[in-house]
Amino acid sequence: MMWDGLGLFSAGPTRRLADAGGGGGGASLSDEPPRPAPRPRRPKLGLALGGGAARGWSHIGVIEALEEAGFGIDVVAGCSIGAAVGACYAGGKLAALKEFALSLTKRRVMGLLDFHLSGSGLIAGERLRQLLERDLGGQCIEALPVTFATVATELGSGHEIWLTRGGVVEAVRASYALPGIFDPVKVGGRWLMDGALVNPVPVTVARALGADVVLCVNLNGDIRIRGTVIQAHGGDASVVEAAANEAVETLTEAPRRWPRLRAQRAPKPRLDPGMPGGIASVMVDAFNITQDRISRSRLAGDPPDVMINPKLAQMGLFEFHRAEECIELGRQAARKMLPEIREVVAAAALPG
Repeated sequence: MMWDGLGLFSAGPTRRLADAGGGGGGASLSDEPPRPAPRPRRPKLGLALGGGAARGWSHIGVIEALEEAGFGIDVVAGCSIGAAVGACYAGGKLAALKEFALSLTKRRVMGLLDFHLSGSGLIAGERLRQLLERDLGGQCIEALPVTFATVATELGSGHEIWLTRGGVVEAVRASYALPGIFDPVKVGGRWLMDGALVNPVPVTVARALGADVVLCVNLNGDIRIRGTVIQAHGGDASVVEAAANEAVETLTEAPRRWPRLRAQRAPKPRLDPGMPGGIASVMVDAFNITQDRISRSRLAGDPPDVMINPKLAQMGLFEFHRAEECIELGRQAARKMLPEIREVVAAAALPG
């Protein structure tokens, strides 16, 4: 088999048979010694690693389980945290990443976040960049021993960008640059941000890179977000009417009360006990809902051959200190799917 550069395979030189027609002289097939049947070629196995912040540590357990079962991974396409784990695997640094993940505590996680107010996000990301540089600095995507690509989103246009060449570190940083949290990253003259905005589980990328069988790890597959439409939703009518009357009274009486109000201290705002968390919590929750909707749509249009869904519903998006638990959940999910993976890979075996 010969690689033709387009994700396809072309047959090598074919065996020439002696002329079976016409007169004698030529050797017949019956005179040739029997030759063993060609062994089926193992299909190229691709892995699409989805986004999901701290839940992405489960990717490590999935990869370890696949390797323990004897499955060699030929292609990796990653998005967001999946890009970081995928790059470390493709660059032979997965063990170092696992060691780092297991060493994290709540205090150390906070120490890695360099907050600032002058950029386009809350976190500059310089400390995380330095960590990536330590293990992957100087490496180029096209030189990695495993075929690798990341997905990012172009700021402004919304274009889906596949990063298949150039520096590994900048490609990974661009893929996990969550809007509003991390500053966008400039790569090749384009400002890029989190690829989960357009392709959270990049099955399409893995196929385009030549994978015959694509496994995907969906970090949100166990998160029960069931979007629907709630019509004519509102509060209790009496409460709404009372609030309206109070507002009208306040506006009409305000001019007479202003001198007295100026002398008083402004009261602290009363917060609803059921109010959601701070701005970061609300932003991440909104992003999680968006990512889930996009994932379901993309996976329905181009489904993987096998989907691995770690049970991560109880894992918070920023609980990076729970790496040991998360890795084990990924390992369990992959082991559960091994019979199906073996069946799919066997069915996809190609002639030698």
